[in-house]
Amino acid sequence: MSVIVPLILAGGGGTRLWPRSRDEFPKQFLPLVSERSLLAETLLRVSPGGRFAAPVVTCGVQHQFHVAAELEQAGIQPQAVLIEPSARNTAAAAAAGTLAAQEVHGPDAILAILPADHFIPDGAALRAALEAASTIAADYIVTIGIRPQRAETGYGYIEIGATITGTQASRVVRFVEKPDAASAARFVSAKIFLWNAGMFVVRAGLLIEELAAHAPEVLAAARGAVKDARRDPDFLRLDEQAFASAPSISIDYAVMEKTKRAAVIPVELEWSDVGSWYALWQADIKDGEGNVTKGDVLALDCRASLIHSEGGLVAAFGLEKMLVVQTGDATLVAPIERSNEIREIVQKLKEQKRRETASHLMVRRPWGSFESLHSGAGHQVKHLILFPGAAISLQYHNHRAEHWVVVKGRARITIDDTVRVVEQNESAYIPKTARHRLENAGDDELHVIEVQCGDYLGEDDIVRLEDKYKRV
Repeated sequence: MSVIVPLILAGGGGTRLWPRSRDEFPKQFLPLVSERSLLAETLLRVSPGGRFAAPVVTCGVQHQFHVAAELEQAGIQPQAVLIEPSARNTAAAAAAGTLAAQEVHGPDAILAILPADHFIPDGAALRAALEAASTIAADYIVTIGIRPQRAETGYGYIEIGATITGTQASRVVRFVEKPDAASAARFVSAKIFLWNAGMFVVRAGLLIEELAAHAPEVLAAARGAVKDARRDPDFLRLDEQAFASAPSISIDYAVMEKTKRAAVIPVELEWSDVGSWYALWQADIKDGEGNVTKGDVLALDCRASLIHSEGGLVAAFGLEKMLVVQTGDATLVAPIERSNEIREIVQKLKEQKRRETASHLMVRRPWGSFESLHSGAGHQVKHLILFPGAAISLQYHNHRAEHWVVVKGRARITIDDTVRVVEQNESAYIPKTARHRLENAGDDELHVIEVQCGDYLGEDDIVRLEDKYKRV
């Protein structure tokens, strides 16, 4: 029996979960429903063992090290991590991932194409559903359909047709986009509609055939991107020019809505795409008044609300069906049932070129993280944390000088031709244009306070000369 190769699509943006989800650190990397991130939960649900092979993961170039860290923490060695040089939606990513899986397992390999950012608490039930789907995946593209628990307008629907003889599956009559409330209620009452979970099981060769028939431009771009990809020990970097030529369309639109070989397996499964704050509120554990609270929150006389704090105290009084999300640098307040509209706020902020849509105050890097503590005219203060064995790139700045103060751990600091070890409560000064590097010389995390002074303090004033993480 063929192995099942998880193909995990980890390139989404999660705009509707702003201000927690941001361009540089979107929702799949956040611990929204457990202590682990959504991506980690996805990886562990289909971890190698039994019929499940090592996964293929696709992600954007800005998220490559986040994915690598999640895989390492989960103890999973992937078959490949494909780096998408530009955002082209799920069809191109799925096509490239299928071609990469086929290189190792051949055209008869069964793929389980899974979003990285869904909430499915019963991993065993999902594995069983994927294995059931695999029994007919040689001849059908099998989608996992969730039996509706309510009239939901935030999900797409699948109308089911005749049962496929001897199987748990049925033919797909049609896919329906997110309906209005009246249509959703009618779908649930009819009992022949399922929620479209966006999970597919298919033989690799069959998906390639269907892409060739219905989305040849996507397939041609993916073939070129994989053929001319740059391979290094950690990543398969898809060719930028070839990948950019793919139409930016979803796998649903490219293939599933057009193919005659779509089937669906109905599943009784607690599931959410965690696509909005309202969806997260529905999926999470509530108190006696229907509230979901996270962090330092005091909620009095509040009902059916989600209140989240990542910083100081949030005190809420008399709220009903409201959303309050406070991060270190932004606060969102909205009716929770309108949380699907938050992308309009994000779009307006992007038009204003606000940093808050791109990154948090704490920014993760492959070597660790930094957090902005204070900024003013001509100066900025940051807290740097370096993992054991980690090092920032050898670099210089044209517009700023820096002071480094070691507050915990041991640092090895390079300044031009001088290399020295700096201990706790010692410091180093890096003049403007001096070549410099900071390394963790100890076995524990290194904590450094960095004070920048200059006429321009942007992150783009970094000229990298050498980098162990192969960043440009």
